[in-house]
Amino acid sequence: MIDGAVVIDGVVHGYNSPPETYTHPISELVVESLYSGYHKVFSPRGDRRWRLDRERFTRVGADLLGGAVFEESQTDFCVYHDIPLYGLYKGGASPLWVGRELRERNPGRVALFGGIWPNHPDPIGEVDRLIEEEGVVGLKFYPYDIYDGTGVEVRMDDPEAVYPILEHAQKRGLRSVAIHKAIAMAGCPIQPFHPRDLEDALIAFPGLCFQIVHGGFAFLEETALQLSYYRNAAVVLEGASAYIVNSPLKFAEILARFLMAGAADRIIWGTGCSALHPRPMIEAFWDFELPEAMVEGYGLPPLSTELKQAILGGNIARILGLEVEGMARSDGDLAEPWSGGSAA
Repeated sequence: MIDGAVVIDGVVHGYNSPPETYTHPISELVVESLYSGYHKVFSPRGDRRWRLDRERFTRVGADLLGGAVFEESQTDFCVYHDIPLYGLYKGGASPLWVGRELRERNPGRVALFGGIWPNHPDPIGEVDRLIEEEGVVGLKFYPYDIYDGTGVEVRMDDPEAVYPILEHAQKRGLRSVAIHKAIAMAGCPIQPFHPRDLEDALIAFPGLCFQIVHGGFAFLEETALQLSYYRNAAVVLEGASAYIVNSPLKFAEILARFLMAGAADRIIWGTGCSALHPRPMIEAFWDFELPEAMVEGYGLPPLSTELKQAILGGNIARILGLEVEGMARSDGDLAEPWSGGSAA
């Protein structure tokens, strides 16, 4: 917690994708883009404490991730997301086993979103397995992958490949699905990462919450319109939150647009750790204020403590049905950045 506010990270990852997991020449390009074009760029400028070396960055295990989230930052609870890039990486880019170990080592503090790929030989059976064996509370879709050298797009409005998965997930009691959008992979088409394919699914499944992961990092206006029109659309700030330390005005523009869309109750905090260390972003957000010119010019209310509390934890707790009471730990000294373990 930070100053009494519960912090729930809506998306964390264990990037365990070293060279021996690569299955395509582009696999290395994607990892290098994430490391050099994201981790090194968005980590706090001028302070190397917050940066991992490339070797540790590609071999994240539960020790390193858990240390960064629970010992080195103010995070009380996190939602671990599998990344179902099963075509580019053996086991995926953020394997579910890392999240499972993280949950085992931190009981009561971790929830899992399991990756699902519609071209799985038995996607319905895989949903059952994820619920019954892995204990997931949601599903994670990825819009593009490369299988056997061929690019394959996943569209959320696909009535044959995706809708049966959503129908079955809902029958099994899942309340949320998460969809990676906005941040395209290096060397891949951009259009699959546009959110337009969400709209028919939002209409067809009003009982599911569709969490738009990285929403606003790109396609800001389209994402904001979806939040305005569809009450079952939510946005996860992973990606957008990366701007808050080095480029706070950019973050203000994104957050203001979501607030203008009337989505204050559907904005979810997320850092994507281990892509970035969570502590600088949490502290920057807690101290953050919208520029006065933006508040006056857009007619927005100030960023109140209550609104910050909702974004940092209250919204995702409500969406996932988490019990916030008793979740918060006491404020205390935090460990040094990235000191929570070595490579897995």
